[in-house]
Amino acid sequence: MRISSPEFQDGGRIPKEFTCEGRNLSPRLEFHDVPENARSLALILDDPDAPSGTFVHWLIWNLGPDTDGLAAGAVPDGPAPGAEEGSNSAGRKGYTGPCPPRGHRDHHYRFTLYALDQRLQLKPGADRRALDGAMKGHILAEARVTGLYARG
Repeated sequence: MRISSPEFQDGGRIPKEFTCEGRNLSPRLEFHDVPENARSLALILDDPDAPSGTFVHWLIWNLGPDTDGLAAGAVPDGPAPGAEEGSNSAGRKGYTGPCPPRGHRDHHYRFTLYALDQRLQLKPGADRRALDGAMKGHILAEARVTGLYARG
């Protein structure tokens, strides 16, 4: 399984449009080679370089296994029919774009896609801990694309 974005290369710079300094839109994502036995997909966007510990920017689960990606700006209208979004580290549902402290080195923004053997029974707005717990033992495959961003 693979995840990619036509907006940036793996290990490349995330365009400003998708950050707090731009339009704060989610970038277009493409999903490839999802296992045939997957029942749902989940997506986590996080920043492990945040000063206070890993910052969660976006949580989505119960995407259909035939979903081939997400359009740019999938938020605020919702990521996809039937999918749910969780609460990010800012305490809000939906996408919060990269916004590292000014003057810091590049932060790594990890878009991790999970193929799961079931749909998850989580309430909308659940946090990362709840999502990780619900996925435990149900991950068939995972893939990641990482973008870099630093504010001037």
